[in-house]
Amino acid sequence: MTTEDYKKKIETALEAYFKLPEGLPQAGLAEAMRYSLLAGGKRIRPMLVLEFCRISGGDIEAAMPVACAVEMLHTYSLIHDDLPCMDNDELRRGKPTNHIVYGECTATLAGDALQAEAFGTILRCALPPERKAACAEILAGAVGLDGMCAGQYLDMLWEGRSLTEQELTEINSRKTGALLAAACQMGVAAAGGSRQMLDCAGHFGAALGMAFQIRDDMLDVMSTAEELGKPIGSDKDENKNTYMVLMGLEGCRKTVEQLTDFSKKLLNEAFTDTAFLCALADALSVREN
Repeated sequence: MTTEDYKKKIETALEAYFKLPEGLPQAGLAEAMRYSLLAGGKRIRPMLVLEFCRISGGDIEAAMPVACAVEMLHTYSLIHDDLPCMDNDELRRGKPTNHIVYGECTATLAGDALQAEAFGTILRCALPPERKAACAEILAGAVGLDGMCAGQYLDMLWEGRSLTEQELTEINSRKTGALLAAACQMGVAAAGGSRQMLDCAGHFGAALGMAFQIRDDMLDVMSTAEELGKPIGSDKDENKNTYMVLMGLEGCRKTVEQLTDFSKKLLNEAFTDTAFLCALADALSVREN
């Protein structure tokens, strides 16, 4: 299976969600949810769910709802990140952000509904009950008080002052890394994998997430709005703490290389068929968008 094969399967699966008849009064909310959910993107998180499921001995078709749920959760976070009260962005994936198209109130509710439906999608799927529960618990941990929302809160709380590398990592390990690590672990959980596999998957996802964030900080300086599909230079304009500020371009490049190599070595602790994940880690380390 290639990344394009996975992406096509994921896109097809996502397309089936939230198709409400126009006559229903809440159809407009479903439309706003689908607008952002189907707006494109690399689909890395659902891809990680499916591949970790596969190398853990599971059935990727049975795990597809779990993969879609992770993307719903990720999409909710993007909608809320773009809101005027947060980053106040007008462009996402080359398209107007949700609140620009549907208004602040509907965008907020679209994010709220996507978060709820992410858990519902897992809990309604055909996996054995214990596997569904494990996937839902992992996702909840990655998003809540010590996960993605905590990272966003710390980012807001510490705005306007210089941060140490440890403080910046406190933010980004939650804001970016937690959901990537959860996606890896949920793939293992969907397959009924071992504790060793779960731990290994989480460590891989955490290292991958840190490399991903550092590369993001690099691209905010190096790339163009056309390439990224969102505004660039906002980190500098808003005086944000980034790894580019702390490490510089060369330091960031070296750290991404080290984290990528480390993440690939981690896989050998519990898995044998790791070629796809190693190639994905390499590709993400040099991505241009």
